[in-house]
Amino acid sequence: MTRHSPFGHRSLTTTVMQCPREQRREALLQLAAVHDPAQQPALQHALSTVKAGPDTVWQGLWIATQAGHIEAAAWVQPLANQMAQLWLPRQHNSSVDALLKALQGWVNEQPIALCHVALSDDAASWETRLVTHGMRALATLEHLVWQCQTVQSPANLLILSPFAELTPAQQRALVEKVSEGSLDCPELREVLTIDALLAGFYDQAPNAPDNWYQLKHQGETIGVLLLASNPVTQRWSLQLMGLLPDWRGGGMGKEIIQQAQALASKAEARDITLTVDTQNVPAKRVYAQAGFTRYAQQRLLAWC
Repeated sequence: MTRHSPFGHRSLTTTVMQCPREQRREALLQLAAVHDPAQQPALQHALSTVKAGPDTVWQGLWIATQAGHIEAAAWVQPLANQMAQLWLPRQHNSSVDALLKALQGWVNEQPIALCHVALSDDAASWETRLVTHGMRALATLEHLVWQCQTVQSPANLLILSPFAELTPAQQRALVEKVSEGSLDCPELREVLTIDALLAGFYDQAPNAPDNWYQLKHQGETIGVLLLASNPVTQRWSLQLMGLLPDWRGGGMGKEIIQQAQALASKAEARDITLTVDTQNVPAKRVYAQAGFTRYAQQRLLAWC
């Protein structure tokens, strides 16, 4: 017999509960990402990462049914470091509110520090509904891309040394210092630990540390440049770049970008993508000067 969470509840027409194993496939087909070509690769990656995991990873898959028929489904995918991602239902119907209410209660009872969802422009209508169910709007994100080409040689004011030369404690301390006063998603950084941030980068690309660097100037470590490459798509992503507070404002941001562009071009990458908070005007200016252009925008919300 399938056990349902105490947050499952029944109204006159709708039953909301954790999805039984035998209905799992049908429930997953009710996720919005299944029907959105732009989200399908990310969902496929998410499913592949949990496929071999324990059955408990599916505790966050919930359904709303009427007369035994699945009307809507949503999935809270567990991530590293007490993080999670919400995969939204496909439908906008009367069952969705009951489903989100139950999921909010369930998430609050779990060891989940932050459960997030990123809404694209065509899903903006979800924001009001999610805020009603306790989600907090954390940032507006712009996704930028640069098509790889020959670039001007960096000024070589900065030397790139492997990030792995630092101990884990030194890595955390450096990233924490670089994050101080950052204009990128300050509300997110308030609730996100450095360990969770780095774990998220690892999760995005397990081979990423091959291209993670500490930035040195005259032998002193003054910043970080964390890049990730995808050998299948030949697409690189800039996960994090930044300088210690005392070294900002001196024009070195331009060289960091040039260093990243030179590395990607040398590796014959197709392009580099990055994400920036739309309110981070100084960083956006540097990226625009380096030839990055916007290709998408999202709103980041979370239960936290």
